[in-house]
Amino acid sequence: MAFQKPSHTFTKIHLKALRTNNFKILFALSFTVFINTLSFSQDIPKKGKPLDRTVKDSVSTNVNDLLIPASEKTQDTIVKDSIKPKKELLENIVKYHANDYTRFSQKRQKLYLYNEARIDYGDMNITAGDITIDYNTNTVYAKGITDTINGYTQKPVFTQGTNVVEPDSIVFNTQSQKALIYNSKTEQGEGTVVSNITKKENDSVYFVKDAKYTTAENLEDPEYYIKLRKAKIVPGKKIVTGLANLFIYDVPTPLGLPFGFFPQSETHTSGVIIPTFGEQNDRGFFLQNGGYYFAISDYVDLAVLGDYYTNGSYGTRLESTYAKRYRFRGNVGFRYENLISSERGFPDYAKNTVYNLRWSHSQDSKANPSSRFSASVNLGSSTYYRSSVNQVNSGAFLNNTLSSSVSYSKTFSGEPQVNYSLTATHSQNTNTETINMTLPTFQGSVGRMYPFASKSGSKKGIFQNINLQYNVRGENQIQTTDSLFFKKEMFEEAKAGFQHTIPLATNFKLFKYFSASASTNFNEVWTFKTINRSYDTTEDETITEDVKGFDAFRTYNFSTSIGTTIYGMFNFEKEGQDKKIKAIRHVMRPSISYNINPSFDQYYDSYEGDEIIDADGTTTRDIIEYTRFENGVFGTPNKNFSSSMGISVSNNLEAKVRDRDSTATEAKKITLLNNLNFSTSYNFAGDSLQWSPVRMSGGTQLFQNKLSINFNATLDPYALDNNNKKIDKFNIDNGGSLFRLTSASMNASWSLQSKKADTKDKKKDSGIEENIRSGGRADDLFGVSEDFANQQIRGDEGKEEEDSGELYNYKIPWNLRVAYAVNYSNSARQNEISSHSLMFSGDIQLSPKWSIGGSSGYDLKNAGFTYTQLRFERDLLSWRMNFSWVPFSDRSSWNFFIGIKSSLLSDLKYEKRRQPDIQF
Repeated sequence: MAFQKPSHTFTKIHLKALRTNNFKILFALSFTVFINTLSFSQDIPKKGKPLDRTVKDSVSTNVNDLLIPASEKTQDTIVKDSIKPKKELLENIVKYHANDYTRFSQKRQKLYLYNEARIDYGDMNITAGDITIDYNTNTVYAKGITDTINGYTQKPVFTQGTNVVEPDSIVFNTQSQKALIYNSKTEQGEGTVVSNITKKENDSVYFVKDAKYTTAENLEDPEYYIKLRKAKIVPGKKIVTGLANLFIYDVPTPLGLPFGFFPQSETHTSGVIIPTFGEQNDRGFFLQNGGYYFAISDYVDLAVLGDYYTNGSYGTRLESTYAKRYRFRGNVGFRYENLISSERGFPDYAKNTVYNLRWSHSQDSKANPSSRFSASVNLGSSTYYRSSVNQVNSGAFLNNTLSSSVSYSKTFSGEPQVNYSLTATHSQNTNTETINMTLPTFQGSVGRMYPFASKSGSKKGIFQNINLQYNVRGENQIQTTDSLFFKKEMFEEAKAGFQHTIPLATNFKLFKYFSASASTNFNEVWTFKTINRSYDTTEDETITEDVKGFDAFRTYNFSTSIGTTIYGMFNFEKEGQDKKIKAIRHVMRPSISYNINPSFDQYYDSYEGDEIIDADGTTTRDIIEYTRFENGVFGTPNKNFSSSMGISVSNNLEAKVRDRDSTATEAKKITLLNNLNFSTSYNFAGDSLQWSPVRMSGGTQLFQNKLSINFNATLDPYALDNNNKKIDKFNIDNGGSLFRLTSASMNASWSLQSKKADTKDKKKDSGIEENIRSGGRADDLFGVSEDFANQQIRGDEGKEEEDSGELYNYKIPWNLRVAYAVNYSNSARQNEISSHSLMFSGDIQLSPKWSIGGSSGYDLKNAGFTYTQLRFERDLLSWRMNFSWVPFSDRSSWNFFIGIKSSLLSDLKYEKRRQPDIQF
């Protein structure tokens, strides 16, 4: 546990500008005293028979009695035999072994074992260099061997059941099961107890005096330990101690307790979670992340946490993790915060209530191969990540969208195969606070069928490749806002419908080198609400009425395509020359498609609109066409006939170059262009602007795939008039170039690291997982998230231990990630760079124990740094220290933490942070 001096806490009260409520301060202090005095930590007392206080404690037993216990027997009231049976010397068979010699003294009734001696007696096992068994007193003496070369070797190892003790020497009584153990080191859970003298009362209780409890690996010189002046150890269950305090490198500290309890259970145990103390600028003093942990079972747990601030703000959260091997795993979290700024009556007083629900569930692939259930939920208040004061989630704060999906799918094997799925989705824009949901979406399909395929299974030709399938999709769409979320008003405007599609397709070879395909698609849409539109001449406005009831429309279309693949090889090799570039290979895939979409104007109606007066003074009414399916879920039927041709060309460039490895027998293949694609279309049925813009996209990877570049552009063949409107005239005929560049973009990402870099960082990985879970980026370019509540529950062990203990690393490992993005817009002659940014993040390991990292960026258009986070971490062997800092922006903050890695002593820590000054 970590304590803060009372003087550090209360001397600041008179300096605060805001008035704090004395009653609430006393309430917080009372809660703290209650936890530290009346709670049982992680040990729940068992109800049972009360203890007899008159029984003398076994600790007061004389040492001599331990070695030669007095024999007491109670005479039975019924004498069975006048001849008393002779008592055996030992109750169990003793098995022993030694390398050098095994000698038995008949006179002294002692057995001597020397050099790698071993004794097995019941569930007890002792190995040592020198062992003596005294049959008169039923005592076993074990010690090591001392010589002038190796010193003291073959120290005893005492094992009884699952408990293992490694002392310098041991005296054990086989009859009373008591022992005296000297200079022992005993593993208890995650820690080790180092004691000069240990008294073993029985096989389940030990008593120690002036012992050390530590989780350090170097037990000869531990960097810290808790000194136990008197303690009782129940292996595998608990350690109960009297006065204990913390020592750091044998230097005592004032951090101590009059009594202590260390649970040693190997299973999850319920217990109190100690809160974090601190102060926030505008909310006063606080207790954060305090509560109770419920170890419900081996498969599920629950943590109930709460926050309290002296200005009246409070928060609560529920965190649960569940898992079942080979079946599923997941976690659920709900957070609610009632935040108050300033004080009532001040002009800057504000009160805000925010909440957030997150649920993640994944099913093991081995659980059920034919069905699958998964969930990824992140919903709540749109301002949660901007207002919450108990986490620094950079990825979610910079993201404008929250999304959720819960789905179940089932597959029925057979011919044809049948699939169906149910999905509930949620999408929330945190800027506009609009929410779009589908509750639910149903999808079903019948697998592809080949009615004309031969019985042998091979499909050749246009007829044998004819196939069809059936798909159905049903949706119930809801659009609402934060203020109406899960209120009855949000369901009033819900829209529902079904869409049935039956695609019929085939493919075949044409002229040996061309691949052709043809398809037709039948589409039927069902809806349960349509509209009726009319014009009210009295009010001079258009009236739209909802018509409830089943209605449907049907459409169909036809498409065909033909394409081929062209290979080109440019060979640069010449006889007798070893050129660096051997050859360049160009793969080009051109294709042409044709699409027909008929007109379905039978689904359109018309009504008379506003009055129109022509040049002759004649008054008429405007005729407005509409379709009653305008507000449907799956769109509207096509009104205009369309007959269009699509043209596309994809390219791929590869090269063979001389390998730098002189032993390589073949040239090395590298990629010059992953793809370079061009596409456009021509509408035969259009009366103007028949050509669509040419869209170009491409990408490549350089420097052994460390640099990835992607780019795209839109080229319009038509010109603009003086009002920057597109006209039916080619740009080249209007005095311009062949194409007009209307938009372009490029993004690049570069990942670099030294040869010795080790990017494995558990804390960083958990922060990136938190980014993804909250809808942020899957990297650290926007920083690494910190969830203080989860750190309290789960703990954080930081980086793995390194073998090297050197303080300076002459080859400093490092890694760097750079992302560059630029967007250009010129659709209406604006000719501007709409966005231009550079983001970067990296880590440097100054030594095996020191590492620093950071994430930042620079807005090249607006000339300013973007969100910046700096991270510093020091591995202190059994301890971990880190410092994270957001130096500027509205969310400037910092967090300092130093604490023990072990989850058992995770409350032994010091944490201080400055949280952002959040305004509502």
